[in-house]
Amino acid sequence: MAGRSLDRTRSELTEFLIHHRSKLTPADVGLPSTGRRRTPGLRREEVATLAGVGLTWYTWFEQGRDINVSESFVLKVSKALKLDDAECCHLFLLAHRRPPPVEAYQWQEIPPLVQRMMNDMPRPAYVMNLRWDIIAWNAAADALLGFRDREPGERNMMRLLFADPALRRRLPGWRQDASRLLAQFRCDLAAAPEDPAMQELIEALAKLSPDFRRWWEQPNHEAYRYGIGTLIDADSNQREYQHTTLLVDEHRHLRMVVYFTAD
Repeated sequence: MAGRSLDRTRSELTEFLIHHRSKLTPADVGLPSTGRRRTPGLRREEVATLAGVGLTWYTWFEQGRDINVSESFVLKVSKALKLDDAECCHLFLLAHRRPPPVEAYQWQEIPPLVQRMMNDMPRPAYVMNLRWDIIAWNAAADALLGFRDREPGERNMMRLLFADPALRRRLPGWRQDASRLLAQFRCDLAAAPEDPAMQELIEALAKLSPDFRRWWEQPNHEAYRYGIGTLIDADSNQREYQHTTLLVDEHRHLRMVVYFTAD
């Protein structure tokens, strides 16, 4: 039974790669057209060139031969074939029987319909990636936290909490909020503990904030939280918030944080 299952997986891998190769034209990937072709789509040698891998190795991969390919190889092939996130994940499952590494999904974009949904929401809402970078938001969230006026590198919830004195003055419950959000961030780190971007952020915050450095070295057991609980708004009113999180893309670890004013 195991042998049949493996043969079926290899067959599905071959069909998957041929299907996506046939969907692309040279113009789609920036290659010059060479006239009429016997079969539609890209040739194997063109995919290999675009991916920066050997033709023989790619051919064996597409044929479903019993070879070991690295995660880097599969990622290069997925980019050459212009696979989206779900398709890339499916390719990894066919090739490695596991999803792709988390660090492959740091692309800073969300589907247009997700942005449209947020724009229609009267409540503050923003989308974060695994590193807690704020990659999209609506007008209500911008009015509350001022994302638009910040440099892209500053649009990170951990950086806002621990390295923005102006925001800290607007958080009456800063100690509790920061402690709980940090506990959640530490939990998220477990999904990609060796990710260079995550480690770079942690090292930068440890230099910028003595509080972050102390709490990071001495983990607490606070309840987890994705959003700020108490905040003074632009009209100097103190507001209490509750939050819910919605999954936007499980493969890229994107989630939307929605704020509700507490009754």
